[in-house]
Amino acid sequence: MASVMEDPTLERHFKGHKDAVTCADFNPNRKQLASGSADKSLMIWNLAPKGRAFRFVGHQDVITGVQFSPSGSLVATSSKDRTVRLWTPSMKGESTVFKAHTAAVRSAAFSHDGQRLVTASDDKSIKVWSVHRQCFIYSLNQHTNWVRCARFSPDGRLIASCGDDRSVRLWDTTTKHCINCFTDYGGSATFVDFNSSGTCIAASGADSSLKIWDLRTNKLIQHYQVHSAGINSFSFHPSNNYLVSGSSDSTVKILDLLEGRLIYTLHGHKGAVITVAFSREGDLFASGGADSQVLLWRTNFDSRSYQDVLQQHSRRSTPDPPPHLSDIYPRTAHLHQPQTTAIQVSPTVADTRSTDPHVIELGQAFHSTTLLNSKTNLTPTQASANGHYSNGLPARHVASSRVEGWMGGESAGRGGLTAGNQTGPDRGGKGRREEEEIAQTHPLEVLSGHPSSLDSTLRHIVQQLDILTQTVSVLEERLTLTEDKLKECLLHQSQILKDVRASEAWRRTDSEGTDGSPVHFT
Repeated sequence: MASVMEDPTLERHFKGHKDAVTCADFNPNRKQLASGSADKSLMIWNLAPKGRAFRFVGHQDVITGVQFSPSGSLVATSSKDRTVRLWTPSMKGESTVFKAHTAAVRSAAFSHDGQRLVTASDDKSIKVWSVHRQCFIYSLNQHTNWVRCARFSPDGRLIASCGDDRSVRLWDTTTKHCINCFTDYGGSATFVDFNSSGTCIAASGADSSLKIWDLRTNKLIQHYQVHSAGINSFSFHPSNNYLVSGSSDSTVKILDLLEGRLIYTLHGHKGAVITVAFSREGDLFASGGADSQVLLWRTNFDSRSYQDVLQQHSRRSTPDPPPHLSDIYPRTAHLHQPQTTAIQVSPTVADTRSTDPHVIELGQAFHSTTLLNSKTNLTPTQASANGHYSNGLPARHVASSRVEGWMGGESAGRGGLTAGNQTGPDRGGKGRREEEEIAQTHPLEVLSGHPSSLDSTLRHIVQQLDILTQTVSVLEERLTLTEDKLKECLLHQSQILKDVRASEAWRRTDSEGTDGSPVHFT
């Protein structure tokens, strides 16, 4: 078992969504986290301590999936409104709309070269798109019920999919044929993904099971049954040593794939955990749930860096590819039940390191590019009643844009893009225009204007509170030990008294007869 210093820790929480958080993904640049919600909005959170959050509005129904492109220059979102949007993560908030499915779209994922996009839908189909040419390429149709998830393999040669027909399918992107089908699920298959090397796939189910297959042998190599309700999402650690899963039982669980066991159970969400995701480096992971918040965790338990793992596998003498799920024993299917030794991490303080980020409402972009199969139509977004743009944003969105301080539940920004962004009352219009011009061209990494002295003071207060908390904890432990020792002493003394009384009673009985007269021996 890992030591206390290696346990995962709650780094931050992000509050800004107004409904359940359904999906999340980290930007490869390690600076941002995107999340989609049942409130129909896409949120991009800056991981910097004083970073702002940005809300993108455009979908007409629940957002079901989100993923950054490998370059981080695009964000794909899928929605129950039957569309997929490609967003440019900047202040302009431009998006391209793909309308190809006839029912709710459940997932959208990029290929690892960023050239293609695969979507899965309730219309029982999987569709592949060209990102660069912005056109439909081909469709895969063998599922007999809703398709919940579809993902490209790292080399782009395979697509894995799963759905409500209780099957997990493997597709060849060259021949467009289904080359394998795993159908031993007791319920709907909710999520599927490849490990980082592409030799194994894992799939989760509404029956609370998680299974891992080795694609080189087409055999089930691991089967976990550690949750008490359906698993909604999971994510492989980049090293392939670990897997994090989120379930409707309100917990996040971390599995050690090398040892084949549950190592952590994390409690932090109130209600179902709908999405989990590791960062590209594996040092962080995020979870989102029905409580409308996103929790950011620091991994800690992976003491070895991903590069060290890769170097170790490059020195292997076997001809097998680098991934090491093939090294798991036993290699036959085996069932893992929950273990009582799992560490229960239950944070008592929600967030002591940062305040809730300011949220900037961006609304829709100037032009929405609608793609219907291979046809492209440009539909300009309607402007405000006066029909003009101000400071590079549609006038109606400038009027409605605001910075929301979720800490105090207040809304600011009446009449400007970010009235709450001003660092002082004397800030002029020129300064605002310069900031807006920079923000429109620069990625969403704008810092809020908290004074550094206030920040350092707050940090010092938090440190002092942490010290006080630790001191109280130590005193409580000592008090508990003292109470335990006192109880032991009392119990021991009581036992001695009982023994003494029993001994005296035995002597009296031994020295007297049954009628009370002394006993004489001859």
